[in-house]
Amino acid sequence: MNINSIKTPISSPEVTRRHFFDQCGVNLGAMALGSLLANSSSRATAAPLELPNPLAPKKGHHKATAKSVIYLFMAGGPSQADLLDYKPVLEKFHNTAPPKELVEKLRLAFAQGNAKLLAPQYKFKKCGQSGTEVSAILPHLQEITDDIAVVRSVHAQHFNHAPAQIFFNTGSPTPGRPSMGSWVSYGLGCEANDLPSYVVLSSGGGTSGGNANFNSGFLPTLYSGVPFRSKGSPIVNVENPNGIDKKLQRDSIDLIRKMNEQQLKEKGDPEISARISAYEMAFRMQMRAPELMDFSQESKETLEMYGIKDGDSGFASQCLLARRLVERGVRFVNIFLKGWDHHSKVKEGLKGMCGKSDQPAAALVKDLKQRGLLDETLVVWGGEFGRTPIVEANTTLNRSAGRDHHPHAFSMWMAGGGVKPGLTLGTTDDLGFNPVEDKVHVHDVQATIMHLLGIDHERLTFTYQGRPYRLTDIHGEVVHKLLRTS
Repeated sequence: MNINSIKTPISSPEVTRRHFFDQCGVNLGAMALGSLLANSSSRATAAPLELPNPLAPKKGHHKATAKSVIYLFMAGGPSQADLLDYKPVLEKFHNTAPPKELVEKLRLAFAQGNAKLLAPQYKFKKCGQSGTEVSAILPHLQEITDDIAVVRSVHAQHFNHAPAQIFFNTGSPTPGRPSMGSWVSYGLGCEANDLPSYVVLSSGGGTSGGNANFNSGFLPTLYSGVPFRSKGSPIVNVENPNGIDKKLQRDSIDLIRKMNEQQLKEKGDPEISARISAYEMAFRMQMRAPELMDFSQESKETLEMYGIKDGDSGFASQCLLARRLVERGVRFVNIFLKGWDHHSKVKEGLKGMCGKSDQPAAALVKDLKQRGLLDETLVVWGGEFGRTPIVEANTTLNRSAGRDHHPHAFSMWMAGGGVKPGLTLGTTDDLGFNPVEDKVHVHDVQATIMHLLGIDHERLTFTYQGRPYRLTDIHGEVVHKLLRTS
């Protein structure tokens, strides 16, 4: 099926007959059930309604270099000045006032405009043949700089967590739009028959944007991200309760399917089709889940590379699980790691967060490369914004030596999936306040991710309430300098 043939489902109006029955006090659900159970002999041989699989693999607009995406979302906003964007001038002018013209129009969440400059809290080192400068607090990332592309000129306009996170994940700061993973699932479908197209993993607590970061918005709910756990059963309550065997469960699902099919014929609501698919997917996942979560299949060397210890259910296990998911055909995996909001003691905060994330993130890239999967898997690392070059210190809030929210210039990295390895793209001014070369807006990031997957971000649309929508709204340009040329 070609992506250009996708048509927006049109919801049917309410069936007046149903309204009539409701007004007469007749229980329509009971009537439907009675109708299904009556004449069971003839019903038993009736062929089920043939429904198209909305998650069947589809062709893109052009040849893709990536088949799947693993998005490592660092919720809270990592400090680019201490991790990926080295500013020696900040060291030289540490604890002095910044130039007035750089801060007079600066919108800040907490820090004061007259705050002093704060030097990088860690030393930087030029790494690999590419010479990419990376902080000493990221020793594992330093080992893979020739496999990644660092973008130092990302910028946005939202300086509070919830709208900034939702904007990065959905293209809009307002809840209700489809997430990037939902758009990808809608446009390309899935190559896994027994796993969702879009899986969400989270550690470090919930994100400020909440479920709006991975919901399907006005797309059918079938395209929503499915939250997985990284230990035990991947989905809560996916196992059968005591006394319910597979046959009884199958019979129950078949009956529910027949009822839903009858409702679908009457109303034409695409949500009913999504519900049917969800039941069937859940049943298949029950068979697949034990094998998916069985890390005993992994070698000791692989587990040590990720830093996974006995009973680990955190970021390291989630990175390994992400590899196992894309290996099995899952299209889009989000891993949300919360804890980067360092308004106070940024040096200590980064030590803790990088200690959790640096080794697993680098191991994911190494592991994919070793298995021949990196060329077709796009790995993305970054948060909703960065941190200020000036210090945040507030005695009322008991804050010191921290950095405030800074959406005007921040850094992220990508690997695999058609991205040019060893590249450092974009430049910020000497103090890191604003991009000055190769500016990359959040919509540009989204457009580039879609392009690598074979999707033209301007052509993948969905009409809702009379208006065609797309992930990048009316903005966004593919960052061609990020793309591998051969």
